[in-house]
Amino acid sequence: MTNQTTGTGQPTGLVFDAGSPLGTAFRIDTSSVWAEATDPERITRVSIGTLIAMEGQLPSEYLVGMLDRVTRDSEITDVFEEDDADTAVPLTRVDRDLFRVVLLGTYRTVDGKLRNTFKRGADSYPRIDAKCWAIVGTNLQTLMSLLSSDVEEEKRLYLGSFVADPSAKAVANGDQLFQRHAALVGSTGSGKSWAVALVLEKAAALQYPNLIVLDMHGEYSPLTMATEASKQLARGWRVAGPNDITESEGVLFLPYWMLTQEELLALLLDRSEDNAPNQAARFTEHVRSLKRKTLETAGKTEALDNFTVDSPIPFSLSELVELLEFDDTEMVPGARSALVGGPFKGKLTRFISRLKTKMKDRRYAFMFKSPESTSEYEWLHGLAKNMLGTSQGIKVIDFSEVPSDALPVVVGVFARVLYDIQFWSDPEQRTPFTVVCDEAHLYLPADNITARDQRALDSFERIAKEVRKYGVSLLVVSQRPSDVSKTVLSQCNNFIVLRLTNDQDRRVIERVMPDNLTGLTASLPLLDIGEAIVIGDSIVLPTRIRLDQPSVKPDSATRKFWTEWNTRPAKPETLSNAVEAMRRQSRV
Repeated sequence: MTNQTTGTGQPTGLVFDAGSPLGTAFRIDTSSVWAEATDPERITRVSIGTLIAMEGQLPSEYLVGMLDRVTRDSEITDVFEEDDADTAVPLTRVDRDLFRVVLLGTYRTVDGKLRNTFKRGADSYPRIDAKCWAIVGTNLQTLMSLLSSDVEEEKRLYLGSFVADPSAKAVANGDQLFQRHAALVGSTGSGKSWAVALVLEKAAALQYPNLIVLDMHGEYSPLTMATEASKQLARGWRVAGPNDITESEGVLFLPYWMLTQEELLALLLDRSEDNAPNQAARFTEHVRSLKRKTLETAGKTEALDNFTVDSPIPFSLSELVELLEFDDTEMVPGARSALVGGPFKGKLTRFISRLKTKMKDRRYAFMFKSPESTSEYEWLHGLAKNMLGTSQGIKVIDFSEVPSDALPVVVGVFARVLYDIQFWSDPEQRTPFTVVCDEAHLYLPADNITARDQRALDSFERIAKEVRKYGVSLLVVSQRPSDVSKTVLSQCNNFIVLRLTNDQDRRVIERVMPDNLTGLTASLPLLDIGEAIVIGDSIVLPTRIRLDQPSVKPDSATRKFWTEWNTRPAKPETLSNAVEAMRRQSRV
């Protein structure tokens, strides 16, 4: 990647005083350089993370790196240059201030016909005794402007300002951030939700944004409402709750027939039961026959030859129960014409009971009690247009009322259906979209994976590994990256890392960083609220930045416990209302 400063005037480059370097190189390896400070007082005024410029092989070339470590080396040496055998030789201690620079890129004052260019990576290495300087003041502003100038205007995503130079804007390449998967991680209270809201706000300013936010706690609902101070940035949808029995504006149903055979069995089948194979076999056979019946009734003859049990085709759940009950009670003629139990008699009883229980459970109304309109053959067309149509812009899907035991399956089904629609779209007509996976550790776990978790993992890992070429990407958001699937995280080429205090979480970030940048993780517990280190293809230098505050704040502000204990008493009527809302499973 090459940057250049052009414009109407002469390009302005970095200028260093050859007579007063910060230090000189004495040890060089493939990723870093050790240098000795020429002015011990000046090195104390340079902090870890400062950018350093070092003389390259050519007069017009400087290697740019980040100050990673500073140490003092002491040794005992003679006062005199020559020993006198007849007298005692006085000894003294000599201190050397040493520092290590991690190489990040190459800056050239002249690069062919270009002037003042910067590219990631070191094309060459400095010589022993090469001079180096701290990039501060005017030079820092020049370099930061140089880094930003490389990104074409229509691709620029303004995230905030550099901590090292607040006057310089931190600009990421929006194309590369979204097309190669990204992760946004940070401990509770680090500003993670604000960072997500900032990215959504920037995307909302585009003409045809297409992002789908999986909102686990309903905290992004402010973005879906217009106020006097701000306009509506996204369209909100809420997965139907227990009291939603009819389709209405903003209520989303995910009917059971959208699930694959394995996804449905993950909800209904107890695989430890002896009759589990028989139950799965009869379930599969009947679902296939009922889907065939739907196609024949609708006159969709072109689909009859190629559909499978996993095809998203509506079928009647009550008819499925009738068929299973017939199998479970069937009597057939025996050897002496006496009736005996059929091959599945009594073997499906528990499965039928679990199915009926799920059908009656109001918490699963969005799936098993969806309105009749969701059983129409054309219903899925409308869902595709609402979720993937750019006329809807950014979509925020509130999953807060989905039961926790069903959350992985439901989220996985939703993502898989969107991907399948995109996969089967005309390649020339596809519009890319990004799935923002809020609180990803809840449904993309790294450990203790259940059969239900596995269904969601399969969907998202498939997206993470295969589908960037189909125009689908992920923005994985989590406060505990160590609890998120390693397969998904390993496919992320960009990371926005806010404050992380947990050792395990920091080690996860270390593993995805290039070897020469792992020292950056030491500063993660010290980041201020709203500060982040951005790493990856979308930004030329891994840099510490202060994120801008979004104009519309998500509903995730940390409560002021001490202040509220002193100013806000709990109201009895509020608590009574909460009890009733809990009983009816609805806040409405």
